Amino acid sequence: MKVTDHIKKANGKTMFSFEIIPPQKGKNIQELYNNIDPLMEFNPPFIDVTTSREEFVYIEKEGLFDRKVTRMRPGTVGICAALKHKYDVDTIPHVLCGGFTKEETEYLLVDCQYLGIENVMALRGDAMKHQRYFEPTKGGHPYATDLVKQIRDLCDGKYLHETIESDCASDFCIGVAGYPEKHLEAPSLDFDLKKLKEKVDAGADYIVTQMFFDNSKFFEFVEKAKAAGINVPIIPGIKPIAVKKHLQLLPQVFKIDIPEELINSVESCKNNKEVRQVGIEWCIQQSKELKDAGVPLLHYYSMGKSDNIKAIASALF
Repeated sequence: MKVTDHIKKANGKTMFSFEIIPPQKGKNIQELYNNIDPLMEFNPPFIDVTTSREEFVYIEKEGLFDRKVTRMRPGTVGICAALKHKYDVDTIPHVLCGGFTKEETEYLLVDCQYLGIENVMALRGDAMKHQRYFEPTKGGHPYATDLVKQIRDLCDGKYLHETIESDCASDFCIGVAGYPEKHLEAPSLDFDLKKLKEKVDAGADYIVTQMFFDNSKFFEFVEKAKAAGINVPIIPGIKPIAVKKHLQLLPQVFKIDIPEELINSVESCKNNKEVRQVGIEWCIQQSKELKDAGVPLLHYYSMGKSDNIKAIASALF
């Protein structure tokens, strides 16, 4: 079922969903199942599965180093198929511009079609570690808007090199990212909203936001999005703080603000167990306020761990 249909079917009731990352190469998928199992009692309508872009590794060869391209966490579509089969739940693969050519994207979408996957998350992706700014892959898309257009074209039977009339054409529900505190590369929030409107106009069906810790930022973002003519569902993305270093890491990586009250609470903790509890309690209160405001769904970034997400969901659903 499409994300938008899940929202309509819920009839105003706030739902629970979460996002996972694929295990690193060589890891057993059972570890992933062990983290997902405790969350299934909350009846998520779907599970998001992230995609990793390529990375460079250096392999020593006869005293020299040979640079090779690799993916540390491959298998997104395979994991989506496995979860769909094991849990009878919709799965949403993340589809990236970075690290993929247009042809590779087309093949991935065809695989999704064969597997009965109806939803995809279209993202530009991050720059590689050695890049200061994002650089599009040769033969790939520079912007998420272009990726959305390719997905929407494929839904209409317009492939890269041919147009096909078919009775089994894809009809993907397309999600895109939104940034309540603006994208780190955007000069202003208004400019960022213009770019978000372009993604919606290109065919995006819903928006999932970057994490935030101040709900007022989300509410302001939603109002500004509506004023800009963005009328698709906006789903808040939420992440509980789990370790002290998140106070420095999250603002640095995602260019987000952390409220002083939360900073002080984390700083007063003696160990990461206490930090984890502070993160859970803050997230519960944050989620309750969002739920009371009637958001269609609360989407949690689990990062492969489920104990804190389960504690939060237990207090809400």
